[in-house]
Amino acid sequence: MKKLFWLVFFAVFITACNRRTTDQGKDGNMNREQNIILYEQITAKEAKKLMDEPQDAIILDVRTEEEYEEGHIDHAILLPHDRIDEEVSSILPEKDQMILVYCRSGVRSKQAALKLAELGYTNIKEFGGILDWPYEIEK
Repeated sequence: MKKLFWLVFFAVFITACNRRTTDQGKDGNMNREQNIILYEQITAKEAKKLMDEPQDAIILDVRTEEEYEEGHIDHAILLPHDRIDEEVSSILPEKDQMILVYCRSGVRSKQAALKLAELGYTNIKEFGGILDWPYEIEK
């Protein structure tokens, strides 16, 4: 019985010592309690490559309607980040579909990516803002 106690004690001790308790990553994409990556941050170049491949990815613009009308990435769907809670299920019914998220500078897209993850979406790739998008946009 004493051996079992020490075995359990060391197993718990080693597990506790190995558990990482990192704060959110600088990109805000980690869950502190579980250390689960909620979304993947990628570059504009990586996003463009994914957009050019034949797959069923959604390009999600989370800016305002006015910003979207000024210019957006080709085939992007507009869903302002402050309306995600109310409208996401009608616009994005498949929770495992790849979603490429962007905004103007990268702030709202990170917030939107976290919000989508909290709503159960599992394949989110955030690539910052259109200000850093070196490719053509639709006007």
